[in-house]
Amino acid sequence: MFLSAILEVFSSVFFFALHVVNTGAFPKALDEKEEARLLELFREHGDENAKNKLIEHNLRLVAHIIKKYYSKDYDQDDLISVGTIGLIKGVNTFNPSKGVKLATYASRCIDNEILMFMRSSKKQSLDISLSDPIDTDKNGNSLTLIDIIADDTNVEQETETKINCERMMKVLDKCLDKREREIIEYRYGLNGKDELPQREIAKRLKISRSYVSRIEKRALEKLRDELK
Repeated sequence: MFLSAILEVFSSVFFFALHVVNTGAFPKALDEKEEARLLELFREHGDENAKNKLIEHNLRLVAHIIKKYYSKDYDQDDLISVGTIGLIKGVNTFNPSKGVKLATYASRCIDNEILMFMRSSKKQSLDISLSDPIDTDKNGNSLTLIDIIADDTNVEQETETKINCERMMKVLDKCLDKREREIIEYRYGLNGKDELPQREIAKRLKISRSYVSRIEKRALEKLRDELK
């Protein structure tokens, strides 16, 4: 397994992760007060026990997110390990002053880590077309390389977008038309909608993916101007 070297570094967390994900015995989610206390201990005092507790009590995020990527091409243990790397990075780099919840930020880190793993795996395999299906999402819809690499962003950029989306809920009605709002809600999982790639949004709305991309960019520009 390609993760053997990394597993040595994070062995205690990973083996715990593999155990709880496979058994379903997740630690109970932390309440806001306890999470804030542990974050302060870790960020202000470098308390490793506090960090490990934050990781352990957010492992359910890894199990939830990797369900989107299950397929015969990827070993479940690899996905769990890669997702846990993302969770660790999320806890290590989380900044409460950004105005976003730890679970939201960590979820973006987990997603980003898994997508990078998938890209790396495909580079090491036979060449395929960007439009060839390589996976299915949690709804059984085809996932292609173009869906994965269409947005060439890193986790920091994606997280910043997520933060802005949470802050902009109050101005959605004010500056976006119905189609723009619908696409933004689907794209970033707002108002209870599933977070979808542009290709899937295009299918649902019966328009082209490039048109979805243009509308999304225009809507984000409007929101940025309004938020300023």
